[in-house]
Amino acid sequence: MSKVTIEEKFDELISEMTLAEKASLLAGFDLWHTVPVERLGIPTIKVTDGPNGVRGADDVFSPTSICFPVGVAMGATWNPDLIGQVGTALAESVKAKGAHVLLAPTVNIQRTPIAGRNFECYAEDPYLSGTMAAAFIAGLQNEGVSACIKHFVGNDQEYQRFSISAEVAERPLHEIYLEPFRMALQQANPWSVMSAYNRVNGVYASENEELLRHILKDRWQYDGLVMSDWFGTYSDGVPKGGLDLEMPGPARYMTADKVIAAIGAGELDEAVVDDKVRRLLRLAERVGAFGQPGIKPETVHDNPADRALARQTAAEAVVLLKNENSVLPIDLEQVTSIAVIGENARWAQVMGGGSAAVKPHYVMSPLDGIRKRVGEQVSVAYELGTPIHRLPPLLDASWLTAADGQSRGLTLEYFDNLELAGKAIKTAVIQKSFLSWFGTVNPHVDLDNFSLRLRGTLTMPESGTYELHLTGQGKSRLTLDGVLRINNWHGSHAETEFSEFVTLDLEADQPYELVVEFCTVPNVRDRSVRIGCRPQIEGDPIQAAVDLAAEADVAIVVAGLTHEWESEGFDRP
Repeated sequence: MSKVTIEEKFDELISEMTLAEKASLLAGFDLWHTVPVERLGIPTIKVTDGPNGVRGADDVFSPTSICFPVGVAMGATWNPDLIGQVGTALAESVKAKGAHVLLAPTVNIQRTPIAGRNFECYAEDPYLSGTMAAAFIAGLQNEGVSACIKHFVGNDQEYQRFSISAEVAERPLHEIYLEPFRMALQQANPWSVMSAYNRVNGVYASENEELLRHILKDRWQYDGLVMSDWFGTYSDGVPKGGLDLEMPGPARYMTADKVIAAIGAGELDEAVVDDKVRRLLRLAERVGAFGQPGIKPETVHDNPADRALARQTAAEAVVLLKNENSVLPIDLEQVTSIAVIGENARWAQVMGGGSAAVKPHYVMSPLDGIRKRVGEQVSVAYELGTPIHRLPPLLDASWLTAADGQSRGLTLEYFDNLELAGKAIKTAVIQKSFLSWFGTVNPHVDLDNFSLRLRGTLTMPESGTYELHLTGQGKSRLTLDGVLRINNWHGSHAETEFSEFVTLDLEADQPYELVVEFCTVPNVRDRSVRIGCRPQIEGDPIQAAVDLAAEADVAIVVAGLTHEWESEGFDRP
């Protein structure tokens, strides 16, 4: 179809819609889907996180995804062609998840070193950020999947992000903060844009006329869709502004009733609503949603070429600061022992926290990778060095056997009540020790009225003293071999964040029956339960690392933080 013919089709659809139907399209149906108008064949559009992988609709049950290096690593490659290939690969993963829009890339500027989402952004340089974003978007959209560039604009810190105002003069606003967006729009035209949580010069980004209307839509002639960040709308002024889609659904400020009332009162021109609807229809056309038989079920897309591309991207992201005496690459013919040091060497940190987190196909820790690479010819010893986790590492899924006695992981049972009563309404085996639920919509349960049980056998690889931790938001308890070890079911912290642990002596190769039970907290946005486990730290771990390094031919230190320190939602202290 020519562009004129498509636009004429949109004219026809808009003219056939009732005002209520048009108003219904201005907010999502649920956490990830837009509202359809089945009478006119207007489809639902599915969106999904995030910049370095594809999460899918449900953190617990969605299939695994390829996990690429985070944005700051992609930026460090200085290779737009490579990042374009990443976009192309992610497009196939988006399709496998039955989605149409990937909520990426993130091009906010790294203006402070403590910003919690720095890992997710490409660079502190607007030109580099815009160049990488354009390549990523082109790779994605050439395969028929929409990018959603974010967060427009000024979301460059997480501290009080729902209320803080980024006070920016006109010149730096255009030369620094808006520039990567402008470059990406000019070079690759992302089919959707996400507004930021924060205020810009006192006005919330999601209803900032200067940003969304005058700059983005008028001056830059942007013809795509502008959606809010999740729960990033704040007043009844939203329908009159440049925002086209309020996410997630159901609507809060872009409700059909409010939109219709504003039009009736002469406060909102119906032509403004028509333009918002047109942009949604244009997005549906661009991603090929018209004529599709609904949302497809989510599947695994595990392509060996994607794995190789992820490794290539990681390799090109590495920055070698100095190589005195040509110590690198390590000559395994001259080395008989390697000391590996650091908590992140044993518990790999492959992504940041928040909406950028995905469920990878696999994770290889640096320690395991080194051992696999050197084989039997070199001895590899490990010491913790400095403990850096706020919470202990997650309980390793390879130590767990589900209730069926065969599958790796835990058996999860969902109940449609708060008492774990009756027959489970959903049962599955999962390889996760951290479960979280965001928002109010879940495809399996009512998030205000559910409980769950995790069951399996825990078998430790080594004998020793371990700390078992139970953390989260909601009521929970942990039982090991029939003995209640952690109980947060009736305590004073049952409806707030809790964190408790128990210290146990556990024998290697001895099966222990593990049961964790959880009950939701009604009327909250976030719920979670987390099982952590680590060997108890004895003596001086730093001195132990020093002694090990002194004995070895080579010491490899893996330093850094975890997603507990760098994450969406808070800045580093």
